[in-house]
Amino acid sequence: MTPGDAAPDRAEAAEAAAVSAAVAAGVEVVELQDAARMARASRLWAEVWGSGPGGLQMHPGLLVALAHTGNYVSGALLEGELVGAAAGFFHSPDQRSLHSHIAGVLPGHTRRGIARALKLHQAAWCLRRGVTEITWTFDPLIARNARFNLVGLGTSVLDYLEDLYGPMTDALNAGHPTDRLLVGWDLNRAVVRPPWPPAGPGGALIRHQEPRPGLARAAGWVWCTTAIPADIEDLRRTDPDRAAAWRAGQRAAFQHLLATGWQVAGFDPENGYHWLREDPHAAAGS
Repeated sequence: MTPGDAAPDRAEAAEAAAVSAAVAAGVEVVELQDAARMARASRLWAEVWGSGPGGLQMHPGLLVALAHTGNYVSGALLEGELVGAAAGFFHSPDQRSLHSHIAGVLPGHTRRGIARALKLHQAAWCLRRGVTEITWTFDPLIARNARFNLVGLGTSVLDYLEDLYGPMTDALNAGHPTDRLLVGWDLNRAVVRPPWPPAGPGGALIRHQEPRPGLARAAGWVWCTTAIPADIEDLRRTDPDRAAAWRAGQRAAFQHLLATGWQVAGFDPENGYHWLREDPHAAAGS
């Protein structure tokens, strides 16, 4: 990867934002290189995902190889101890994009802003190399991840991927299809979305406490929402059948909406995902 699309001032601003986020979180975010730290990162992710003895999300040797060949592996250090880590690898050269495969923060440290510090470090690292997009996947039923990715970072939904990774055995995914949203983070521009809640003629937005859309029209757009449960991870433990129904319902809703021209435009815990598309009635002058 050679610098090209990322302006120097954009990279410098990203560096400053990354440093500020790390200071606010009380950590130092560094690139990982040596085998000992790679082994610690592997154990950290196993702890976050509940993989059990010997269950690694990524093998230390693979992490060493990724870093050695110029890919991204980083860690967040709190008083010298690794409390968060992230790893990613490049897309094909013509895409000028990094795929962030995994990122996690140890339980007990998740509300300190460490995840944000890791992502901003990743963004600055990419811009220094002329890489202008980062992609990754996340489980669209996990509310905190949806809010962090779509609202906190301003990513855009690129696709809904059905059972992407196949069966997994860790505590977070065992027994459930691994459906994921693929998102892209454009590092050259901030995402601009219409204001929420929608304002204008058409009445109040209809909210549904299940994964089916309710509609509202406003200012040339049609809006809808698709709800998700407040805590799908707890629901998977206490009522797996209901959790499975949420997955099936969300899958059907997302696949239908994406196939019919809707775009994910945001997220909030009360309404779930916000969707919009141009209002055909407004375009026709009706």
